[in-house]
Amino acid sequence: METQAFQKIYTKIDQITKATCSLRAKGIGYDELAYIGDRLAQVVKIIGDLVTLQVFGGTEGIPTNAEVTFLGKAPTLKVGDDLAGRFFNAYGDPIDGGPAVQGKEVEIGGPSVNPVQRKKPSNMIFTGIAGIDMNNSLVTGQKIPFFADPDQPYNVVMAMVALRAKADKIILGGMGLTNDDYLFYKNVFDNAGALDRIISFVNTTDDPPVERLLIPDMALTAAEYFAVEKNETVLVLLTDMTLFADALAIVSNRMDQIPSKDSMPGSLYSDLARIYEKAVQLPSGGSITIIAVTTLSGGDITHAIPDNTGYITEGQLYLRRDTDIAKVIVDPFRSLSRLKQNVIGKDTRSDHAQVMNAAIRLYAEAANAKTKLENGFDLTDFDERSLNFAKEYSNDLLAIDVNIGAIEMLDLTWKLFARYFTSQEVGIKKEFVDKYWPKKD
Repeated sequence: METQAFQKIYTKIDQITKATCSLRAKGIGYDELAYIGDRLAQVVKIIGDLVTLQVFGGTEGIPTNAEVTFLGKAPTLKVGDDLAGRFFNAYGDPIDGGPAVQGKEVEIGGPSVNPVQRKKPSNMIFTGIAGIDMNNSLVTGQKIPFFADPDQPYNVVMAMVALRAKADKIILGGMGLTNDDYLFYKNVFDNAGALDRIISFVNTTDDPPVERLLIPDMALTAAEYFAVEKNETVLVLLTDMTLFADALAIVSNRMDQIPSKDSMPGSLYSDLARIYEKAVQLPSGGSITIIAVTTLSGGDITHAIPDNTGYITEGQLYLRRDTDIAKVIVDPFRSLSRLKQNVIGKDTRSDHAQVMNAAIRLYAEAANAKTKLENGFDLTDFDERSLNFAKEYSNDLLAIDVNIGAIEMLDLTWKLFARYFTSQEVGIKKEFVDKYWPKKD
């Protein structure tokens, strides 16, 4: 590291914990970076002239007379068109063997866009995953989490969304990825020839956990460049926010802060909101949409992380293994996109809302029939047909491996309606039945 004249250097550390060092220093700012010896650290607390630094690589082996050099700036990212197609670590350094990025240096973690400068989200983002596009349509500028159990293939789903989504740029923020997951993303993007529009910031399990705290800000700083400066549609995929929150807890606990619910820091809500509120639809046409995986511990939706997330975001997407078809589906009962009414029937075909509601009602009839069957009651003919419909609907539309367009998903649902029900049982407006009900050969 090259020392410059304006940098402040200190050689007396007052206190060392497992993750932090504290010393007396003046003229230091929050979030400012420093080197303690050769280890990068960041200011996380200032009381008078007592400054506490979070050490990214851990404090083991640091002596009390270590040289502390303040850099006079918060973490930054060089933004520019060179970012496209590249993989970076939590500090914005390339990890793909390519050259350093040339561009404008921007501090990460800046404020979100002023509400006055925001536009109402009104454009649909097509993912190609019918379970999302059909029942939980995503809108540019939306923030929505994927709630999933740790053993579910959420990284596969995120990679699918990255490849299929109709967006100008896809930015992946990977926190606590295994090396296998990292290589999976790299290979999928590479093989699909989609690297030119995908940018990845990756923290693996081999890296210090506290580095995960930088990943969302790095990803969103890049997103803001393309959305604000280039007026592009940007989709940010963050995985896994539970590991991000765990890293927050590690730092707050080691700083002797009193934990809140589920051992999480009391600041969890504002820490998550600061990230999610970067989602925006700009009047100029640029937008940032955030989809973030939150893994659940034992399916516990009341845990502090999903609980706080639900208050901030505009719905949620749920993954569930459907035992009837042995596939993972987007659960239609527990998933919700609160902004879908802004685009259904406007960015999609006019029958979308009617088809969606009729399909979910019939899917619910099948769930009731299944309960009757499990409790030993006889099934009606309608019950039998509902169960068969639900099985095909799950397999052909809700399963995460289904990749079809918006028109095709509606036409396919109409065919399923006609296969198992009369038009009266489906209960869709006559004008749509007359237009879209499959004609018999």
